[in-house]
Amino acid sequence: MIARLVIWALKARAGLAAVVITTNFSGLAVIVIELWLSGSLTRLGAEWLRSTAVVGIYPALGLAFGVVLAVRDRSQHFGWLDAGRRPTEAEARQVLRLPIIITTRALAVWSIGIILGPLILVQLAPNTDPMVTAALFALGGFESVGLTFLIVDRLIRPTIPVVAAVLGPTMHWSSSVLVRVVVSWAVASALPLLMLIVVLANPVADPHDRVRTAIYLSIVGLGVGALATAFLARAVASPMRMLRAALDRITQGDLDVRVPVGSTSEIGRLENSVNELAANLSERQRMRDLFGRHVGTEVAERALAGGLDLTGDVRTVTALFVDVTGSVELSTGLPPEEFVAKLNRLLATVVAATEENNGLVNKFEGDAALCIFGAPIALRDNATPALRAARRIRDEVVAAGELDIGIGVAHGPVFAGDVGSDTRLEYTVIGDAVNEAARLTTEAKEVPRRILVSGSVIEAAAAHERAKWALYETILLRGMKQPTACWTDIDKRAVTKTRNTTRPEAPIVHPEPAIDPSTIVEVSTTPTETD
Repeated sequence: MIARLVIWALKARAGLAAVVITTNFSGLAVIVIELWLSGSLTRLGAEWLRSTAVVGIYPALGLAFGVVLAVRDRSQHFGWLDAGRRPTEAEARQVLRLPIIITTRALAVWSIGIILGPLILVQLAPNTDPMVTAALFALGGFESVGLTFLIVDRLIRPTIPVVAAVLGPTMHWSSSVLVRVVVSWAVASALPLLMLIVVLANPVADPHDRVRTAIYLSIVGLGVGALATAFLARAVASPMRMLRAALDRITQGDLDVRVPVGSTSEIGRLENSVNELAANLSERQRMRDLFGRHVGTEVAERALAGGLDLTGDVRTVTALFVDVTGSVELSTGLPPEEFVAKLNRLLATVVAATEENNGLVNKFEGDAALCIFGAPIALRDNATPALRAARRIRDEVVAAGELDIGIGVAHGPVFAGDVGSDTRLEYTVIGDAVNEAARLTTEAKEVPRRILVSGSVIEAAAAHERAKWALYETILLRGMKQPTACWTDIDKRAVTKTRNTTRPEAPIVHPEPAIDPSTIVEVSTTPTETD
């Protein structure tokens, strides 16, 4: 009900004027009732009605003046609302200043009435105590001014979300929680008690009038105090409950939650801070996901946990290298988007097979990919999952029938860690195992099963996985001083191989490939070695 009245008063052109009329009449009513209860009106004699009318001339003029200004304020401060648009920055700031502007004006109008009213009343009723009469007028005026501030401050509250969207995080001192609490206390408790003190201290008042006034003010003070306290508590408790619920959702991972900014007080700033917290966490999560897609989830977690320092260590890992056969011919014979689509499907297969076997896709290099098993997450057995991943990649690529590939797998110690500078870091692995895997990939493109692995991988693998592999041939790989025993997986559908299993007397040395996968990482085995 109250919310609907506030919306009506905000949207109606006469709404602000109605607020001014209500608050000023409340002040006048307080003064008249106090004068009546204290017996001041009866001391005016038979002409009390005419005297009251004379005293009410200035309040009537002040009320009319206030209504005219309120109508003008409504047009100036809420013209953007009538036009159905967002306010400009200047208009938004005017809205925030409206409660203090109207309150200050009401105080100025009442200040003149507080002086004129008692002077006129004392002239009409000489036996009236001037100090008591002036005090009653002053307290009634202050009651009206305080009520004006609280109601206008409540009136503009529905516009605060729009204002906050224009100005950003903002706060106006007149709408702070402290100011609201002090004004509410003054209107609901301090001023009624001061009126009670004034009435009881009136030397010319009849004792019966004093008792009657004291009872009246006590009842009014209790009722108004209870209402003011309830409204104030609700104004603080409602947004706090909303903030608590929003924070609970954020802690549960719901980062899309947003809280409407309903005031320019400390609570409004807190509401805005919760929204910024959710937005920043959401952006951080988005960057974390994006970072993980580029470097791998494990590397991303390691980087976020370890900071910017260059770190790394020597690990025994299994390196798996995948490269596309004839990529130059494919890229020139197909539209670029079609070639990239095929390549993305291949790399998706590589990523899935690697990650599901607890490996890391360390990097993509054109149409090649380097996968590491055993770093950054150490595995008790990193050779077996690498061999499983190699077979799965080959089988899925053959089934798709879009590309031809070669896969090389090697095992050995490497440096695994960050390289680069303070402004740019990259997690990488450097060592002979990486180079050997790249060389084996080139040879594997000529092997029927399209996979070649070094003997060290077979030795490190589990027995059930070793049973699926057979020695294929011994090859002198480019850049290596000693021949490498190469193994390939057993084709259960065939019983013979097209190439001899051992040729130690005539090591194979292949020329440079058109696209050299070893350009990803190259480590020489001797100081004088050149490729």
